[in-house]
Amino acid sequence: MRLPWVRDFPPAPDAACPRVSILFAARDEEEKLPAALTTLMQIDYPELQVVAVDDRSKDATGRILDEFAASHPRLRVVHVEQLAEGWLGKPHGLQKAYEASTGAWLLFTDADVRLKPDVLRRAISLVRELNLDHLTLLGDVEMVGFWETVLITFFGLGFHIAANPSQVSNSRSSRYVGVGAFQLLRRSAYEASGTHRRLAMEVVDDMKLGKLVKQAGFRSGCGVAQDFVAVRWHAGLGNLVRGVTKNFFAGAGYDLRIVAGQLSGLLMMNILPFAGVAFGHGWIRASSAIAVVIALSFHAGVAWVMRVSPLYALTHPLGAALFFYMLLRSTVVTLWQGGIVWRDTFYPLEDLKRGVV
Repeated sequence: MRLPWVRDFPPAPDAACPRVSILFAARDEEEKLPAALTTLMQIDYPELQVVAVDDRSKDATGRILDEFAASHPRLRVVHVEQLAEGWLGKPHGLQKAYEASTGAWLLFTDADVRLKPDVLRRAISLVRELNLDHLTLLGDVEMVGFWETVLITFFGLGFHIAANPSQVSNSRSSRYVGVGAFQLLRRSAYEASGTHRRLAMEVVDDMKLGKLVKQAGFRSGCGVAQDFVAVRWHAGLGNLVRGVTKNFFAGAGYDLRIVAGQLSGLLMMNILPFAGVAFGHGWIRASSAIAVVIALSFHAGVAWVMRVSPLYALTHPLGAALFFYMLLRSTVVTLWQGGIVWRDTFYPLEDLKRGVV
């Protein structure tokens, strides 16, 4: 509730709209790409360029991009045939998109994100009013079925508690946020922060871009977009579990001590209190009940913002158990493989550790 909401800011008039370049890198996105591209081409903005990078796609992604570019002059396509040494595919693609762009402001997004026509004008009004150099927006994650909703609402809760987005704009706070679906950044601030060259081997490049901007002394902020920015993340519980295998251990900086602390926190704060209410007695049940009420209240609030029934707060321990498993699985699989596989390329763990920002 302390964050700015995009809906509360009027669309900026033409005279107040600087040139913006929307940048994304696509790899084998033929299923979701057409819908996302359609929304990008429908954005109501006077000085807009879209730069799309086809990152070594093996499906029809490159053809789809070229066909859209043939009928939409605002779209420019860059094809990457071979990954440069010392780079992950996505940061490399975004770097190439930046190098082909001309905007005074850069909007980093993903190939499956759908934007409302007036979101960019409203975002420009927001950054002007709050005097920001960097704005990231929390959008809608589409959830289909019970298990997706259980996991994604708990993920949203964990994100808010861990990142504390309301402190991002506080220059005295070390908190930072970067969401891959929408990061609007002044070009000069991006260049002064080191561009994606600083993130060449960083798996969680979106969050770490927010970190670089904050550390460079620029004003960063986080806002709520809801359906102004929408994405269908991974379809189904199994795909969600597999899809974050490369991310969760990376988010802990490949540090087993941090993972142990996170697992302990999930167990003690989000699972055991519910067991204490059910099976404990005396002060154990009383203190557990307080912890449960706090957890359910936070979860219900996040569910409301994510536009699902607050009753999903009752699935809190189930979401925590799934999250516990996903973090443990990400850690074990990465260690077992000695690295990660991303976009059909294997990256050794030692190289990834050196690339952590």
